[in-house]
Amino acid sequence: MSEVNIRAIPNGPYIVEGSIQLYDSVGAKVPTEGQAKIALCRCGASSTKPFCDGSHSRIGFQAAEAANPQSAEKSK
Repeated sequence: MSEVNIRAIPNGPYIVEGSIQLYDSVGAKVPTEGQAKIALCRCGASSTKPFCDGSHSRIGFQAAEAANPQSAEKSK
């Protein structure tokens, strides 16, 4: 299994690098084959969800400054 890395871009998308399988909210597979890197929307304004279309810049999206490790523990 290859390594997958996910980085949050400041006030932008999540950048996912590596081979992944992506599914939408109803379980349908979203095609990502052959893409070494994808950008996933986290502002909610993209017209190409789940992918980023740059809308975060237009709407002035402000993300949290850093991850909160305690929230990850609560979700387990």
